Amino acid sequence: MNRLKTYTLTGIVFVAVVGSLAHFVYGWSGQNPLAAPFFPVNESTWEHMKLVFFPALAYGLIMQSRLKNEYPCISSAVPAGILAGTFSIPVLFYTYTGILGFHTLILDIAVFILSVLITFAVIDTLTQSCRIHRGTGLYLAVLLTAAAFVLFSYNPPSMGLFAEPVNLSKKISEAFYPQSFR
Repeated sequence: MNRLKTYTLTGIVFVAVVGSLAHFVYGWSGQNPLAAPFFPVNESTWEHMKLVFFPALAYGLIMQSRLKNEYPCISSAVPAGILAGTFSIPVLFYTYTGILGFHTLILDIAVFILSVLITFAVIDTLTQSCRIHRGTGLYLAVLLTAAAFVLFSYNPPSMGLFAEPVNLSKKISEAFYPQSFR
């Protein structure tokens, strides 16, 4: 197995394990405000995006530093993979909850795992294909995303992405059926 495949498989395991544990760190820290930018502070979809973003960023930087001479295109592939995996969380979550009308823990976990796989599939594919030669704009997008995680951890906007999900079927029922019919 070549080094890229080894680092890719190791990265999948690393991000899956560290991201899973990261779900609990804010609570374990006694809700330390210094942990808030890096670990989910509530059950919103936005906060769950941190579970992929920060572990993938840490591992991706290590991966890039160790493989950049052998795979020069990894420098643009890493930020592309981090962004693809991170933003696949809301896409996958809202797609399945929109279809089913509710969310469930097992599918939420599947969304997380699939997002980790997307992260490293993009990194591996773009590293080998060299389709993206310059990652400057991608690194800027990663930096802006990290800044948004910091800012919105302390001051989340009043938008659905930043709110804790509710059972959509209950919400639909409340919208269309008067109280007397329930």
